[in-house]
Amino acid sequence: MAFIGHLDLLPIHRTLHQYNRTLFKADVLAGLNVALLAFPQGMAYALIAGLPLHYGIFGSAIAAIVGPIFSKSSFVVMGPTNTPSVILMSTFAAMGLSQAEQLPLLSLLLLMIGVLLVIGAYLQIANLTQYISRSVLMGYITAAATLIIANQIQNLLGFNFPENASTFLEVCRFTLAHIGESQWPSVLLAGLTLILYLLLRKRCPKWPNVAITLALMALIAYGMQRAHVPFQNNAFLEPFDATTFKIGLPSVEFTAMGQLANTALAIALLCLLEGISIGKSLAERCGKRINANQEMLALGIANISCGLLSGMPASGSMTRSTLNMNSGAATPLASVYNGTICLIGALALGGMIACIPRAALAVLVIVIGLSLINYNIIRIVVRSTRSDAIVFFSTLVCGLLFPLDSAIYFGVMLSMALFLSKARMPEMVEYQFNVEGQLTELAKDAKRENPQISIVHVEGTLFFGASELFSDRVRRLCEEPNLKVVILKMRNAHHLDATSVMALEGLIRYMKEQKRLLLVSEAREDAIEIFSRSGLKDTLGEEHIFPEIPSNPTASTANALKYAKKQLGPANAQIRIYTRENS
Repeated sequence: MAFIGHLDLLPIHRTLHQYNRTLFKADVLAGLNVALLAFPQGMAYALIAGLPLHYGIFGSAIAAIVGPIFSKSSFVVMGPTNTPSVILMSTFAAMGLSQAEQLPLLSLLLLMIGVLLVIGAYLQIANLTQYISRSVLMGYITAAATLIIANQIQNLLGFNFPENASTFLEVCRFTLAHIGESQWPSVLLAGLTLILYLLLRKRCPKWPNVAITLALMALIAYGMQRAHVPFQNNAFLEPFDATTFKIGLPSVEFTAMGQLANTALAIALLCLLEGISIGKSLAERCGKRINANQEMLALGIANISCGLLSGMPASGSMTRSTLNMNSGAATPLASVYNGTICLIGALALGGMIACIPRAALAVLVIVIGLSLINYNIIRIVVRSTRSDAIVFFSTLVCGLLFPLDSAIYFGVMLSMALFLSKARMPEMVEYQFNVEGQLTELAKDAKRENPQISIVHVEGTLFFGASELFSDRVRRLCEEPNLKVVILKMRNAHHLDATSVMALEGLIRYMKEQKRLLLVSEAREDAIEIFSRSGLKDTLGEEHIFPEIPSNPTASTANALKYAKKQLGPANAQIRIYTRENS
């Protein structure tokens, strides 16, 4: 069964059709390993988002179970991740909502995110993600990581903000204002957590170190309580039970939808970027490919399910996806087993969450935040080009000064503006024939005579942003007193549009007024078709268009040159060649 656009409605049936005991054993083992990581990570992401912890755990379970039913690959394990969690926290903080007021809006937000992703998959929007600059993503991720770290200092030191903080500067200001309320038991537990986690990661890197660390810290905190160490009221995580798992449709209010629209679009975009980049990266390691739009559909339905079943935004998790692959997952059902184990664990062990110190979980969240800052990639982005550096730092600063969802929009718009600024600036380099008859570039300071015939080689995208500047340059060229003929060599001119056609039409009329002749050589079939449909062919004159000859690339321009000389008469014409190069 398939949608239009090559989307499979239920690809899991193919997996079930060929499933056997060997695949089952491999998938169950991988699912168990991932569940031991997903359970504590779900709590961490709920803490980042400012939500009750069971939303993160249920979100991990629901997305992991539902996502693979609609995904064709086993490379993407879905569930809560860092960046959507930070956007959620930043958005609700900016709206000034209490946790009780946030939860009804959360279901509506997840439904909006899911619908956007499903519609995008139907329209095959996933194919356009390759056009979003890596510099934008790195700037955004670095800002998100910085906000994650700053926002967890209050839990690490044992106090809470009475106010809502939506930006990095606000978090820093509130932290400094309340730092005198720090509790030494929380600071001690945080230090022990960090030492224990780093030791486990170094000595036993393949173990579920996050889960082990939290379990051991719960025992240490229990011992401190027995020794009558004073803890404040919110020093431990809040427990939950099966009654917190609720099923229901969100209340659809158009006012609330308008308030959440920007956040829904930002989270949907980031979920798509995360999921597709993770899936492609892991698939390439195995020599395979993924269907990006199919993964987008799976992400959309996973988010809708989380909205109906007490979850939180679901994306593709790099750590869980990598662990799933390294654990030998054979089919997408490995993720289903992972989600099932998480769900059973949440319903059975929810009450024991109250034994885990909030400071211990905060340390692990900070470690996760630090892992997002990839210094090697940042170095490449900053040093590669000036434009990349501008986009990176601008997105980073925007993410620190304003609510986080605005940073992704600002970064994308700035990246596009800088790209268009480059694409719209054609450069013309003058060439001449030397005494040996070879074509060489004319030195900037060299003296030259005004040519009668100029061959202008157009290379690149002659779209609406570049057409006006190109036309202006040719007009300035026509101001040379001895110039009689301009030959536009257009074999490498791509993506002509209505604006470029109108610019050429204006150029033709201008040259006729100046008693100059415009010829077009090496015109491809698509360009000639555009000329015909737009009427430019009649304006230019069919005899002034010289089609491309694929078997002899220079023959078309040679024919145009012969025609130009014939129009000029028997006098010899000196010829200069201009070329446009991409900057």
